[in-house]
Amino acid sequence: MSEILQESAAQLGARLTAGELSSVELTTACLDQIERVDPRVRAFLYVDAERALSSAAGVDQRRAAGAELGPLAGVPLAMKDIFTMTGAPTTCGSRILEGWIPPYNSTITQRVLDAGIVVLGKTNMDEFAMGSSTENSGFFATHNPWDNDRIPGGSGGGSAAALASFEAPLALGTDTGGSIRQPASVTGTVGVKPTYGTTSRYGVVAMASSLDTPGPCAREVGDAALLHQVMAGWDRRDSTSINAAMPDVVAAAQAADVRGMKIAVVRELGGEGYQPGVQQRFAEALEVLSELGAVITEVSCPSFDYALGAYYLIMPSEVSSNLARFDAMRYGLRLGDDGVNSVEDVMNLTRGSGFGAEAKRRIILGTYALSAGYYDAYYGSAQKVRTLITRDFEAAFTQADVLVSPTTPTTAFRLGERVDDPLAMYKADLCTIPSNLAGNCAMSVPSGLSPDDGLPTGFQIMAPALADDRLYRVGAALEAALKDRWGQPLLQGLASSDAGSYLVSEGER
Repeated sequence: MSEILQESAAQLGARLTAGELSSVELTTACLDQIERVDPRVRAFLYVDAERALSSAAGVDQRRAAGAELGPLAGVPLAMKDIFTMTGAPTTCGSRILEGWIPPYNSTITQRVLDAGIVVLGKTNMDEFAMGSSTENSGFFATHNPWDNDRIPGGSGGGSAAALASFEAPLALGTDTGGSIRQPASVTGTVGVKPTYGTTSRYGVVAMASSLDTPGPCAREVGDAALLHQVMAGWDRRDSTSINAAMPDVVAAAQAADVRGMKIAVVRELGGEGYQPGVQQRFAEALEVLSELGAVITEVSCPSFDYALGAYYLIMPSEVSSNLARFDAMRYGLRLGDDGVNSVEDVMNLTRGSGFGAEAKRRIILGTYALSAGYYDAYYGSAQKVRTLITRDFEAAFTQADVLVSPTTPTTAFRLGERVDDPLAMYKADLCTIPSNLAGNCAMSVPSGLSPDDGLPTGFQIMAPALADDRLYRVGAALEAALKDRWGQPLLQGLASSDAGSYLVSEGER
C-alpha cells in the first residue's frame, strides 16, 4: 500500500497545493488500492476510474495555471450511492434502481465537484438506507476491514469501509437514524450528522424526509470539518434547508479546546445491554476530557427510552410514502410489461421482485401505521414522543454544552448474526436515534479498541441545533489526546497489524 494513502485529507491537500504531489498520482494510488483490496472489502458498487482520473487531471491543470483552489481540491472521495450524479449509476443499493443513471447532480454532489474533490465512485449501502449492517444491500454485503467476518455498520457501511481500508481519504454518507455514526463507530473512523436542514437533501434519494441528513465521513476530525464546510449551506431547492449562518467548524476543529466546557453523560444511554469493553473505553475517554479541562456531569433524558419505538413508527411511515414512487411506470425496474398484464400486475411484479425483505418490512409497517383507525394510535403517538425527546434535549443543553454517550452498544457483530432478528439489528441504533428525531447535530469519534474483542468502539458527541462547531471542538481535542496515548491514529494500527494484512498485495508482504 502506498504510504501517501495513510495521510490525512488535510495533509494531502497541503501537499497538492505545495506541488509535492499531483492529484493524478493520488487518485491513481486510491484506484490501485481499490483494485487490490475491494474484492474482499466490497465497499464500492461502482468505480469510475476514467472520470476520476480526468477530474484529477483537470485539477492539476487548473493548479498549474495559477488558479486559487480550495484545501480539498484534488483529494479523492467515496460517495454513498444515494446521491445523484450525472453519468453514474444511482441505485441506493436496490435492484429496483439497478442501472438507473440520473439526469442531474444532487446539490452536495455539485458542491463537492465545484470544490475540486475527485469522486472515485459509489459505495455500497443497505437498500434505500434501511439497515445497520449493509447486509440489506440488493447486491452484496460489505465487510469490515478490521475483521472481514464482521459487519461495517449501516446503512453507510460502504463509505466507512472505504475509509478504513484506505481506499479513499474522504467519504459522503447520510444519517437517518445513525447511518453515518454507527458505521464510523464499528470501523474506527469519524462520522458526523450535521444539524438537520444545514446540508441539502436535494438530489439525495429520500428514505424518511424529516430525518435524512447528509454528512461527512473521514478518518480524522479535521478532515470531516473541511468536508462539512464544503457541504453545508442553504439551498433554495430544498424546502427543509435552513437559511442561517453556519458555524466555523474548521476553526473549531483547529482550536480543539475543551477547557471549561460542560460535558454531560446521558444516563439513559448506557448500562445494561452495553458491551463491557465499549463502556470501558467510553469511561476512559471521559477521563481524558476531564484531564483536558472539561467539566464532566450527568443528565437524565427519560424520553430517550422510547426513542427506538417512536423512530420505528415515524421512519417506516415516511418510507411507505417515499417509496411509492418506485412503481415501474416512470423509471427503474419494470417486470411483466408484456401487453397482457394490467398496470397493477406490473406494479406488483416489479415491487415484489425489486424490493428486498427489509424494504418490504418497513413499507408494510409504515402503511399499517398510517392506515385509517391506526394513524392516531401509532404515528400520532410517535410524533408526540418525538416532541418529548426534543424537550429533553433542550432541557439537557441548559445544563451542558454537549451531551455524550457510546455511539453503539456493541462493537461490530458477525455477518449474518442478526439478519433473522430485526429487533436485535434495530438496537444497533439505540444511541444515535434521539438526535435524528430532534434534529440536532452529533458526531462519532474513535475511542479505542474494545478489550473484549479488539474491535473499534465509538464515542458520541451531541450538540444543540446550529452548534455543530462544538462537536468539532470536543472531537478534535479527544482525538488528539487519544493519538498521543496510542502513539498513532487508531487506523494506523490497523494498517500495521495482522488484521490489516489484506491492505497490501502479496508482493508487498
